[in-house]
Amino acid sequence: MKENLKLKTYKLPDIKNLKVHGRSTGCFSPLTLFWTGSAVELNTSGSELWIEVESDYDTYETWISIAINSQVISRQIIAAGRYWICIFRNMNENIIKNIRIIKDTQPMSSDCNSCFQIHSIKSDGEFFPVEEKPLKIEFIGDSITSGEGSLGSKAETDWISMWFSALNNYTAMTADILNADYRIISQSGWGVLTSYDNNPNNNIPKYYDKICGIPANGKNESLGALKENDFESWQPDFIVVNLGTNDFGAFNNPEWKDKSSGKIYKQHLNEDGTFDENDIKAFRDAVINFILKLRKYNKNAHIIWAYGMIGIQMMPTIYDAVNIYIKETRDNKVSVFQLPTIIDESTGALSHPGKLSHQKSAKELSLYIKSIL
Repeated sequence: MKENLKLKTYKLPDIKNLKVHGRSTGCFSPLTLFWTGSAVELNTSGSELWIEVESDYDTYETWISIAINSQVISRQIIAAGRYWICIFRNMNENIIKNIRIIKDTQPMSSDCNSCFQIHSIKSDGEFFPVEEKPLKIEFIGDSITSGEGSLGSKAETDWISMWFSALNNYTAMTADILNADYRIISQSGWGVLTSYDNNPNNNIPKYYDKICGIPANGKNESLGALKENDFESWQPDFIVVNLGTNDFGAFNNPEWKDKSSGKIYKQHLNEDGTFDENDIKAFRDAVINFILKLRKYNKNAHIIWAYGMIGIQMMPTIYDAVNIYIKETRDNKVSVFQLPTIIDESTGALSHPGKLSHQKSAKELSLYIKSIL
């Protein structure tokens, strides 16, 4: 390949108009992208553009998508190591292009060395300001919000990072419809009180105030994942919480034993299939406490508890929790919205919502947000 002698290498801090999506430590030397949907965006002229990436993992590799002028032109696996990736070549050097490099995969809580970083950009063009969208939305959830299974056929059953997508995802779709910037905080298998396997440590509220506390040790900790998040730097207009699916799963799965303490954790069903009174109360209290935590850090956001893409078993308790919260706090900027449940035609890989399911949820959720606006 003929070398472009006009290419100039830029460290990320040298690019004034670079826009970063998703929670970060604020360090751009290099920039670590932690969460699903985290991205770098820039408007650039020039005929050619490269990015220098670095990746590591033990089991679950990172995947990225590349969008040019809002259209995905590439999706690729990021092998371990540090190297350059070509974003485009031989384009009209006088036309400004919008470029977005998106992290498709979630932080992997069981793979503490899984990470993705961007070091430098190489281009023969100039960089121009990227617009700020009129709306900001934060999405919080589990595997559904991580886009697990939104790629791949219904026949796929291997739990691998290839089936995750940040774009075949109701979060990105909703943001596109509403012309919003967005962030995602999500982890497969986790809940608001407990994970699907009754592990009480695997709940999103516990780590919400950290930049990315999900992988609690290993490389991500050294990269600043456990630092306190700077909430003042990015205040959402809406927070959409899609949690409860795995909390219901815990009622139907075996107990979890803490190896260090020997304590056993289990959400119980009564003989008639109803929820144990104490256990369902613990879930309800967890919903209330998480809303309180969200309000602590996000004073003006409208909080929507959106639930139902894989069953609505926890919906009555979610309604109870939100009503109790509103009654006790008189905070009326909190509501519940039922998302459409997947059907056979809209099911994707790993028995999760496929692209059609995400599209339907995005359409209905965006209409609901518009009604509030």
